[in-house]
Amino acid sequence: MPDHQDMAETTNNDNPTETPVVLTVEQDNKPTDTNEEQSVDPKTDEKPVQHESANMGRFVLPVVALLTFLLSIPFLFEAIWLLYVQQYDCEGLLKSLPGLQMGIAVGLFCVFLVSNVVVYLRARWSLAPGLIVMKIALVLMLVVGLTLRGSFEGETRQIPASPGWLKVKVDDDGNWNNIKSCLYGTRMCRNLMSRSYNEMSTHLSPIEGGCCDPPSICEMEYVNMGYWKKSNETANVDGKYDKDCDVWQNDERALCYDCQACKLGFVKTLEGKWVRVGTFLVVMSLLLMIFHLLLFVATMWEQQKLT
Repeated sequence: MPDHQDMAETTNNDNPTETPVVLTVEQDNKPTDTNEEQSVDPKTDEKPVQHESANMGRFVLPVVALLTFLLSIPFLFEAIWLLYVQQYDCEGLLKSLPGLQMGIAVGLFCVFLVSNVVVYLRARWSLAPGLIVMKIALVLMLVVGLTLRGSFEGETRQIPASPGWLKVKVDDDGNWNNIKSCLYGTRMCRNLMSRSYNEMSTHLSPIEGGCCDPPSICEMEYVNMGYWKKSNETANVDGKYDKDCDVWQNDERALCYDCQACKLGFVKTLEGKWVRVGTFLVVMSLLLMIFHLLLFVATMWEQQKLT
């Protein structure tokens, strides 16, 4: 009997010790599960957003930098063209034009260099100084381009290569005498004599049409390549070509070199060249200005993501 009682007591003593152990394990496990759930959820929500923005930043910045570089290449080609391509015949007699052409070419080359230095060193230096330098240079280019296009009509007579300046210089008798001698020295009118009448009348430059042929308003009769017969009746038409009918001579050394049409043809030729240069400066300076601003914004955004 004592043995049975001892065994019962031992069994009764074992049961209470096992129950708390199970309870404590369950209580310890519950809070750890809730803490893990609370700590995991926000991280899983934030990671995709940060990952997407980082990928977008890595994609946008190289693309903007590449486009900015590509936009600077035409500046280099235009500078080479202005430096090495010869000027139009007799253009150098208007003494301000060669210096202007050289200055624009050097300016374009400098813009090309500074633009690419800013693109290459964007991650090492602060972009603010480079952006300021580029904006100043491009604004100057924009103003020069608008001037060459004649956008400031009342103020361009004193600015070389502007339409108003070209007309004033060519109308000056001293300048025109030198230009006229230069045009005669090019033998352009003599070269026209080797062409057929149809080709000569349809494929003429403004200078050739104004200096080598009588104005069409005079209604002269074509005899051969070097001779036009004047009408018996003097052209009585109000207009700028009225006097040219009397100025025309069949002498190869005279022809219509003193005609107003010849002066206008020379001005039109030079004006076409400088208007094209002005259009290039306006369009390209605006585009490069926009892309340098985008490059600045994209670089600042990328640096902010890294911090």
